[in-house]
Amino acid sequence: MSGDDLEASLEQVITRFDLGEYEIAAYLAVLQHGELTASEIAENTDIPQPRVYDTVRSLSDVGLVELKESRPMKVLAIDPRDAFGDIQQSLDDLVEDLSSRYTAPAREPEAVSLVKSRPTILRYLEDIIDAAEYELTLSLTPSLLNRLESQLAARREEGIATEILLSPAKEAPDPDEFDYLSVATTVKGRRGITTPVVAVADGNYSMYATRESIRGDADRYGVIFNRSELGFLVSGFLNTVLWTTADVIAENGMGIPFPRRYGTIRRCISDLAALDEEFYATIEGRDVETGDHWVVQGKVGEVSFGPNREVATLVVETTDGPVDVGGQLAAYEDIEAYEIQVARDEPPSV
Repeated sequence: MSGDDLEASLEQVITRFDLGEYEIAAYLAVLQHGELTASEIAENTDIPQPRVYDTVRSLSDVGLVELKESRPMKVLAIDPRDAFGDIQQSLDDLVEDLSSRYTAPAREPEAVSLVKSRPTILRYLEDIIDAAEYELTLSLTPSLLNRLESQLAARREEGIATEILLSPAKEAPDPDEFDYLSVATTVKGRRGITTPVVAVADGNYSMYATRESIRGDADRYGVIFNRSELGFLVSGFLNTVLWTTADVIAENGMGIPFPRRYGTIRRCISDLAALDEEFYATIEGRDVETGDHWVVQGKVGEVSFGPNREVATLVVETTDGPVDVGGQLAAYEDIEAYEIQVARDEPPSV
């Protein structure tokens, strides 16, 4: 398609779909009734009577309605399959030609991105699930669980430790009818209908989206965090505010073999406390006071949570004595951990 032809096709498509508020209201009213007079359109919509004639003639010009020049004039609906049949093919051809000219721009990852489009939010959600290397934590609606079931099952088969929170819990699938352990190691249900949609991969790449944005409502948003220093905020919120106020639907703590990697200290402590065995850890982090890089190796001693999981501490017995390990932004402990590896027989190699 030449440049002039492409421009003409694009203009044709835009003209057909460039309907104003009055045109949309009038068109839907005529479709619903099949045939209306100008005064009846005004009665069935908020279109002022003086604007009705211009509105329906605009619809007629783009082939969406037929005007019957009688007294009074009548506006007849045209079957949408006929009205849009030609434009559908034109649009397909146009998209194909535009795609052939498309050159993908180089995009530098942003630390924080604000998105408002439902398709974009869902694309990021799927991308975060695919990006996880060892750990995935999600807050989903039951409908999103169904949408993502095959993708989550594939990641589960690859050994990704996955925790899923579903809300509202009353709409979650019956455990007798849905194989939760095929998609996650632990699944919880939460009552709140306003619980946000959250996804965190390996404690860093994450997103937070309002429930309304997933429904496609206007003026709602999702926030994408591409760096661990910011992504831990989402992870901490999910672990302390959401996860602690939900009830277990299904779990299998032994579903992921050791050695294990953790991006969040709270999930590590939860696993080790539940298993109540002897473990060894290799922890990479930084000194809480100086910021110096640390690698700590040794036997895992105490693991504990403070009230409401706000403080999480893991003690590693090293040759130089015990070292208190905290999560990101730790203040009370000796080091702030940003990656934890745990094994049964000896500390994992760095």
